Amino acid sequence: MTLVADIPLRGAGSEPVDFARTIASHGVAELPPNRLDLEARVLETTLPVPRGARTIQLTERRGKLRIDALAGDIGERARDALTTAVAHMFRFDENLFDFYTLVKEDGELSWCAIGAGRMLRAPTVFEDVVKTICTTNTAWSGTRKMTAALVDNLGSEAPGGRRTFPTPAAMASADEQFYKDVIRAGYRGPYLKKLATDVAEGTLDLEELNNPELPDDEVVARLLELPGVGPYAAAHVMLTSLGRYSRLVLDSWTRPTYGKLSGARGALKDATIERRFKRYGEWAGLAFWLYLTRSWVEEGLPV
Repeated sequence: MTLVADIPLRGAGSEPVDFARTIASHGVAELPPNRLDLEARVLETTLPVPRGARTIQLTERRGKLRIDALAGDIGERARDALTTAVAHMFRFDENLFDFYTLVKEDGELSWCAIGAGRMLRAPTVFEDVVKTICTTNTAWSGTRKMTAALVDNLGSEAPGGRRTFPTPAAMASADEQFYKDVIRAGYRGPYLKKLATDVAEGTLDLEELNNPELPDDEVVARLLELPGVGPYAAAHVMLTSLGRYSRLVLDSWTRPTYGKLSGARGALKDATIERRFKRYGEWAGLAFWLYLTRSWVEEGLPV
């Protein structure tokens, strides 16, 4: 392995960043090209660099995020590209200090102030949107198979043989039969192809959604205009990719999980769940998510 960089595990407000809870912050974080070994506290991924791709290993060493390249020479441009991409994925530019101030007053969430709550994002919004579409109306095993097929068949190869997540152009070049027979995307196939085509042709700029000056309502409206994105997918992308935490991700897993953890008898209305986290305002969705996922580091992500 070749050392690429060491980055201090601190956010923009000098708040701590919990490495393990970041790499296990949500299920999409462990989808290909990522490989997560939570027991060993290791995340491997393959990322594009100028004139190619590289597979890297991410670990924690003495309060720093260590980036090591697993194969291939690492020049200065590749080193810079990898460091920038990883810093983006870990959201080191995000300030969660105010959120931690709030949770310290909540007995059920005060543990978060150790540095939990940083949602690992993909290098691009495009990748996160595609993966989120692949989570809709299917078992988790189906999501893994679809994303693995996209990577294996359309990703750029790095030294060592692993592949990146495909570019919009690569996905746009595949026909609908490919999405049906190889990706097994079902009804999602035409959605994925159109999304990729629009981004590749420049008629859609998903990365613009990272602009903090855009109000949440406008971002939600833009997401809901995308093929294959409904209210659940929009809320999921807001939480995991865009760092916009005002909306709760309410679905077939989060609702019953909250009911079980809260000791509720019978199904709860969404309004009842939302009321519990209303005090968090712009952080409500993040507080809800952390309430549900506290055990993930110790027990592993749900299958």
